[in-house]
Amino acid sequence: MTRGKRTHAPEIEVHLLREGITESSHKAIAAVCDCRGRILSEAGNAEISTFIRSALKPFQAMAVMGTGVLERFDLNDRDLAIICSSHQGTTAQARQVFRILWRCDIEPNQLQCPIPPGKQTPLQHNCSGKHAGMLAACKQRHWPLNTYLKRSHPLQKLIVDKVGELLGMPGDEFIRAVDDCGAPTYSMQLCQMAILYAHLASGDRLDLERITRAMVYHPTLISGQGGFDTELMRLTEGELVSKSGAEGIQCVGRIGESMGLAIKVLDGSKRAKYAVAIQLLKQVGWISPDVAETLAAQFMDLTEYKRLEVVGEMAML
Repeated sequence: MTRGKRTHAPEIEVHLLREGITESSHKAIAAVCDCRGRILSEAGNAEISTFIRSALKPFQAMAVMGTGVLERFDLNDRDLAIICSSHQGTTAQARQVFRILWRCDIEPNQLQCPIPPGKQTPLQHNCSGKHAGMLAACKQRHWPLNTYLKRSHPLQKLIVDKVGELLGMPGDEFIRAVDDCGAPTYSMQLCQMAILYAHLASGDRLDLERITRAMVYHPTLISGQGGFDTELMRLTEGELVSKSGAEGIQCVGRIGESMGLAIKVLDGSKRAKYAVAIQLLKQVGWISPDVAETLAAQFMDLTEYKRLEVVGEMAML
């Protein structure tokens, strides 16, 4: 990790205003990095470690893709997009997950993600695409299907090694824990998340370039109508790739410019991370004022009487 002359910028604050009066507040840290590992700008301490959660999915997809599953089972970019997704469990999204399983001759009951409350099948779980991709990779490599979520499984070892390779470190150094869907997730510095998204957006690797293309060309599969990732990618028309994670994680890559942005809201607030993302993307010039205004109307103006206000900017290093 390298940085220029250190310029301190405080954590960013997000205030919930009720008729202009502060009712609640959140704090966030953020970093912009390039794929050479340089911190270009930050707010708060960008070297704080936290779990990457679902923002890891494009890189889990990278490992899955590297096993040759797309070619063997004739999977397309829509399948790749749903593997990267945190979807809403719509009929179209669940069918896309089922298509992967059907082409690989895998039964839906082999998915080990939970059945969401009020739903009928694990196909409707927001991580089912990732799980389907993992099962497809196991089928391709003749690895056990019933233990694919265990940290000792060859697939999980492959994923952690591939992520470590991008960051120039041994995969075994990551602290791992079980995500809500049952799959492993990793603790890493926020700036390392930004570096991963700089790699994703750089266009320097064919596998990551295809993942980026799949996400950007099929944004409604990544979250869904009204979802932040979907709306941001739709409005920026191929300029940004975006993936949220639980507990206040938001990551964005600037396509073709080898830069990534990572955000962590310290109390895990979803509403606050979207507000911070809009503010910072506008600050660094990654979205136009018109796009920022459109997103703000959807994600910051909560009701007639409530809105979010962001205070602070990143320091340019």
